[in-house]
Amino acid sequence: MKLLNYIMTIVCLVFVTEIPKNYLKKIDKEVLNTFEITSYKKEKVLLGQDVLDKLTDDFDPESLFKLISEDRHLGYFYFGKAPSKADEFDFVILLDPEMVIKKIKILAYREDYGGEISSKRWLRQFDGASTKSSLEYGSDIIGISGATISARSMTVAVNSVLLNISKLPEGQK
Repeated sequence: MKLLNYIMTIVCLVFVTEIPKNYLKKIDKEVLNTFEITSYKKEKVLLGQDVLDKLTDDFDPESLFKLISEDRHLGYFYFGKAPSKADEFDFVILLDPEMVIKKIKILAYREDYGGEISSKRWLRQFDGASTKSSLEYGSDIIGISGATISARSMTVAVNSVLLNISKLPEGQK
């Protein structure tokens, strides 16, 4: 059993390193502050082929991680990318154990315009959304002048993450 745990830890660490180190530092800071803890570990959520077949193409199953602190399940985080006008931006979504959004953070925004979507105030609109939510840009999510494409894109990305997470079996949530 110890050997299996050791192997799983090594496998998880390999997957975690796919996220750039500078993003891992930002994600760590957000997790520690949001969940009000001093340490945690991340475990990649492993999905079977039957589940993978149900997911949409814009969802990266390699980017979903379970958060654990002192053998307590804290929740999850999803690292994703979404298109902006000419490039893409990177974000992380922190979820509680019931898959309700606790916080979203834009990790990198690469455009000259539209960076206002990185504001905590604007991103708080997504807090509390769950797998039962279907957020609509313009009514549930208030737009930002000068950031229309990115704001719409973030709304679509969040809806996609929530939709795909809803397809996970209860044992994997």
